[in-house]
Amino acid sequence: MRARALLLLLVLAAPAVWAQTFQGKVVRVSDGDTLTLLIDRKQIKVRLTEIDAPESKQAFGQRSRQSLAEMCAAQPATVRSSGKDRYGRVLGRVECKGMDANTEQVRRGMAWVYDRYVTDRSLYAVQSEARTAHLGLWADKTPTAPWLWRSQQKAAARP
Repeated sequence: MRARALLLLLVLAAPAVWAQTFQGKVVRVSDGDTLTLLIDRKQIKVRLTEIDAPESKQAFGQRSRQSLAEMCAAQPATVRSSGKDRYGRVLGRVECKGMDANTEQVRRGMAWVYDRYVTDRSLYAVQSEARTAHLGLWADKTPTAPWLWRSQQKAAARP
């Protein structure tokens, strides 16, 4: 009985991020696919799902971060959460200024569709349009997907 009461207390005390949808103010944009929201005086790090933006030291990394910041920095945002990743970040679709930031990053050529985790297949058409128009990272003749770039960096760091 005591364990049950403790479990109930933990569930009731859980932060708002466990809810399917929540809102907060964007207080930081880390890179092109990660931002931090302030909710009830707590900072919640959110990883935009289904996309993968260039790393900060990678080509277009800073431009990708700037693009997300232009959309979301210091703005109210709505997150449709789909859980947490292995780093403890909330995973979700983020809306700022009435725009789906995940889709918009792909539309602007500031992120790839993350093949490994994509569920919204319509993102591929958006990516194809950006690629055809040579927008953002697609202006580069041979852009490197972030997951490949990270793998190359790990391999180069090995002795």
